[in-house]
Amino acid sequence: MTVLLTGGAGYIGSHVAVEMINAGFNVVIADNLSAGHKDVPERIKTLTGVSFPFFEIDICDKEAVRGIFDSFSVDAVVHAAGYKAVAESVSLPLKYYRNNTDGALTLLEVMAERGVKAFVFSSSATVYGIPDTVPIKETAHTGDCLNAYGRTKYIIEKILEDLCRSDPLFSAVPLRYFNPVGAHRSGLLGDDPIGVPNNLMPYILRVAAGRLPELNIFGNDYPTKDGTCIRDYIHVVDLAKGHTAAVDYAVKHSGYEVFNLGTGIGYSVLDMVRVFEKVTGRPLPYKFAPRREGDSAEYLADPSKAEKNLGWRAVLTIEDMCFDAQRYEGGKEQ
Repeated sequence: MTVLLTGGAGYIGSHVAVEMINAGFNVVIADNLSAGHKDVPERIKTLTGVSFPFFEIDICDKEAVRGIFDSFSVDAVVHAAGYKAVAESVSLPLKYYRNNTDGALTLLEVMAERGVKAFVFSSSATVYGIPDTVPIKETAHTGDCLNAYGRTKYIIEKILEDLCRSDPLFSAVPLRYFNPVGAHRSGLLGDDPIGVPNNLMPYILRVAAGRLPELNIFGNDYPTKDGTCIRDYIHVVDLAKGHTAAVDYAVKHSGYEVFNLGTGIGYSVLDMVRVFEKVTGRPLPYKFAPRREGDSAEYLADPSKAEKNLGWRAVLTIEDMCFDAQRYEGGKEQ
């Protein structure tokens, strides 16, 4: 089976590529390297021992996307490309609406031209907004998103839902990620954001490495066990394996089916700090800062649907997440 993977040089996409290749898929990667790194395709080849086609293209360029479909008999698409910095999406919403929705529409239009019917979408738990209850099921209310990034994910989900209504043979599987962290155990792949990190673990790593003076913890007065936010952190390798299971599902089914990808286990920010210090032996200076607007006290997945329908569940621990992330960061320091 040949799978077109967009965003395959990025943090999540690169891990997805490794797991899909290891599962026997023929993978074709498209990435414009706006957030990925040029050496990532070679690192994927080193890890898998498999060569694959890589196209440095913008997926909003319809002719470039058509060229890939002309060159390969694509059976399914995994769409993991798109801008993802929440804070930037607040200040530059048009950039996010144009890029994220346009990229998805371009892919779907070319798929329609070529009769390709299976689409796995990198969505986000941000579509839930501030949840009424936790853990969050896929049936929870969506759409009250807190930023343009989340709204683009919600809009694309609705596009896919409408497409499945119009075409009974089309299969769309949005995967709602919770909080991906960690890195490949080899230390060759990991989260290396360009600029100031937006997520907790890259920020922790830069503080531990002395590249930033201290970690800002936003809020210590939430109604949680230690006053800091609780999140569902999932190892990026577990997340990547969820995509492999989702592709298998998408090519065997039709219609619209969404899945949470999380562990169902909540850890506070201070939990993450303490486990990181224990696992790595590195002290982690931090200070408390005011709450950020839109942060909820607790965000936790109910992943039971994915286990039931995809045969997938997360197995790696928070200790694995911290160890593997530090191993990747340590390799960069050498």
